[in-house]
Amino acid sequence: MTIRLGGAFLAYCVAVAALFGAACGSFLTCAAGRIVAGESFLSGRSRCDSCGHTLGVRDLVPVLSWLFLRGRCRYCGAKVPARCLWTELLCAAVAAACLLRFDLTALCLRNWLFLCVLLLLSLVDWDSFEIPDGCHVAAVLIWAAALPFLGWGWREIGGRLLCGLVYGGALLGVSLVLDKLLGRDSLGGGDIKLFAVVGLYLGFVGSLFAVILACALGLLLTALRRAARGESVPFGPAIAMATAVMLFCGDFFVNWYLGLLGLGA
Repeated sequence: MTIRLGGAFLAYCVAVAALFGAACGSFLTCAAGRIVAGESFLSGRSRCDSCGHTLGVRDLVPVLSWLFLRGRCRYCGAKVPARCLWTELLCAAVAAACLLRFDLTALCLRNWLFLCVLLLLSLVDWDSFEIPDGCHVAAVLIWAAALPFLGWGWREIGGRLLCGLVYGGALLGVSLVLDKLLGRDSLGGGDIKLFAVVGLYLGFVGSLFAVILACALGLLLTALRRAARGESVPFGPAIAMATAVMLFCGDFFVNWYLGLLGLGA
């Protein structure tokens, strides 16, 4: 079922989506920090990482709390990373963009939840160079839960499952070869699993574009990070960004590519 939005109702829905997205961004930032620290993010109230003081409502208003407190803890004055602000703003923008791109549909909800998972694993991977298996499981469950509402037949579902297996298996094989040639780890297990999950969402051609774009973004992020701090970067954020681009613009790239092959509609 699709609810077409327009006029004042569209503006209202976009505003609500942005507010809700910002709140989810605050939660994802907290969740990522706790995952990296080996703590549960499903229980316990938010607290300052420096002084441990439990945060109140005034400290947890998305975006506004960070701005009004000038990026510092109300209780000890310690700096609150600007990443908290940018994550909340990014989540607000993503939620609004999903609504504008996919309308009020099951596909919109599915893609938004998947993008939240991608952001969470990117934050964790950036700090720990590990992608939690729970993120892969969550993404697969979101994909499966949306199937009854998308009107797909068994052929398309089977094709997406096969795509995940093919991309996951192919990249595992490439990784093993590169590990042997380079004498060190090339692709992490979490990255390979993530590409398999991406296959479920994007299909064969879309996933191919995602792989190419992820490699390009990974090289760019590595070059920028090394130029600034002399550090390497994990691959997960690049995969997440490439997947997000394909979720929003994949139809254009796929149709262009198929047109080059003379296979377009």
